[in-house]
Amino acid sequence: MPQKAPQSMKDKEIMQIHTDAEGTLIERANRFLAIVEIEENGIKKQEKAHVHDPGRLIDILYPGNRLLLRKASNPNRKTGWDVIAGRIGDEWILINSAFHRLISQWVLENRVIDELKDIDNIIPEQKFGDSRLDFLLETNGVAEEGNEKEQVKSTWVEVKGCTLAKNNVAIFPDAPTTRGKRHLEELMHAVDEGNDAAIIILILRSDASCFSPNWNIDIDFTKTMIKAVEKGVMIFPLQFIFENNSIYYISEIPLCFERTGLVE
Repeated sequence: MPQKAPQSMKDKEIMQIHTDAEGTLIERANRFLAIVEIEENGIKKQEKAHVHDPGRLIDILYPGNRLLLRKASNPNRKTGWDVIAGRIGDEWILINSAFHRLISQWVLENRVIDELKDIDNIIPEQKFGDSRLDFLLETNGVAEEGNEKEQVKSTWVEVKGCTLAKNNVAIFPDAPTTRGKRHLEELMHAVDEGNDAAIIILILRSDASCFSPNWNIDIDFTKTMIKAVEKGVMIFPLQFIFENNSIYYISEIPLCFERTGLVE
């Protein structure tokens, strides 16, 4: 059964995400466009909704499934709605990646990850190599005697959202991703240059007990992630739930690269 957010978890509430309607998916016309049916005042009508997630989402975005939607703030936009979440069993799953930055920012600002607690500066969207990574974290070290320049420790961080799980294992990606592989390679380059590097995996469902890269969907990404771990890139799978239009942090879950049972 999906975990519920008890009253004691109010301190782990990250943000509220407003929605305006519940609808039914008619079809996913392309990666970023969904046709949905919404009932307003007893009248059913079809609307265009923006899908802010390039993943396949095959276990969520299928005809007939229930969605949570929000009206677009720009009345001149081609799509009048945004898809916020989709239903899996008894649980709403956040599938709008526009919120990933805010969620990960909360994680860093609230020092949720022990290994990243001693940071002084959180700088979003910084260029490294041929990529723009999500965060550069800086820790101001103690300057040596007679050295006026303060030493700064840098940690490069990339964030990925995970909505797919099989056999209680959260797996990423749900579609081949050369971009994700390149980000891992950049993080390894950061380690080679004497920096720290980490990838935060936002596990956006409660029925997963561990995390693995998706061997079946993208073996190149999987091999690169394993190589990155061996190189010293830190991986932090963090679990969240979306309930009553709020995102809650649950806990960090372990890696399980070798025991997923997903290798064919």
